[in-house]
Amino acid sequence: MNKEQSILISGACLFKESRGRTYWLVVKNAEEIGWELPKATVRKGESSVRAILRVLGELAGMSVRVLEEVGRASASAVINGRSLPQKFLYYLLVFKFSAGEILGFPDYEWIEYGKAVKKLSLKREKEMIRQAKGVLRAWERLHGKAY
Repeated sequence: MNKEQSILISGACLFKESRGRTYWLVVKNAEEIGWELPKATVRKGESSVRAILRVLGELAGMSVRVLEEVGRASASAVINGRSLPQKFLYYLLVFKFSAGEILGFPDYEWIEYGKAVKKLSLKREKEMIRQAKGVLRAWERLHGKAY
């Protein structure tokens, strides 16, 4: 299958520090879909990093910084009766500031790691946030909390 028939999706393992604790963002896009990490479909000519920065900026009014790639996964989706492969690239991002309330998602929560793992619906995303926590700890050992 060629590259143009697959869907590239960028995911955000987004955290913020507050009062000595780390909180992770989980979102809900629709009532029938469970809790998930923020994601963006990559547009033609756009990088996966740029896609997630675009969505977090447009939908959430956030300024964030990408620290590292966390992991990759694949799946397939049925669109118009056709099964199309999906490729997911997840990134560790640190929240810098927001222009106000997060309006682009029907529901969202900033929650601590353990609660985030339990709340996420997809096994793939539970694994990505686990990996993100490890990448964050490694980053902090090398750079301190200089995000």
